Amino acid sequence: MPDLTMPGMPLSGWLEGKLHHYPMRVYYGDTDAAGIVYYANYLEFVERARTEMMRLIGLDHAALAKDEGVYFAVRRCEIDYLASAKLDDMLDVRSKLVHIGGASLHLHQSLWRGEVCLAELAVRLVCVRSVGGAARIPPPVAALLQEFLT
Repeated sequence: MPDLTMPGMPLSGWLEGKLHHYPMRVYYGDTDAAGIVYYANYLEFVERARTEMMRLIGLDHAALAKDEGVYFAVRRCEIDYLASAKLDDMLDVRSKLVHIGGASLHLHQSLWRGEVCLAELAVRLVCVRSVGGAARIPPPVAALLQEFLT
């Protein structure tokens, strides 16, 4: 794994096999008065990482909406908070695709500070039509995602 503090770190993170790593720093606005990351911000961190993972593997959300008329929305999210992230911490958000259904994706995401796991999440995304309602994942998108299934 690259040093998370090194200059020139790729903006979308990197893939290590089928595991996506997304480095990020905790900023003042992410924390409460005690300098500890506010619990809801973990969801923002993993959303950003998930978006960058999809971008890195070749899934363009804007093109998906424009060309296919669909997008992915969070249907369910379970989070287990294990330790606190703090101001100025360098974090590694790790994401992996664990299941592809007809209209849904399941991911496992975790936030790490060095060798310490701070939170683990089970996330279910559903493919939704831009006009509303669930939709099957378009076959070319499903085929692309299949390559990254763990």
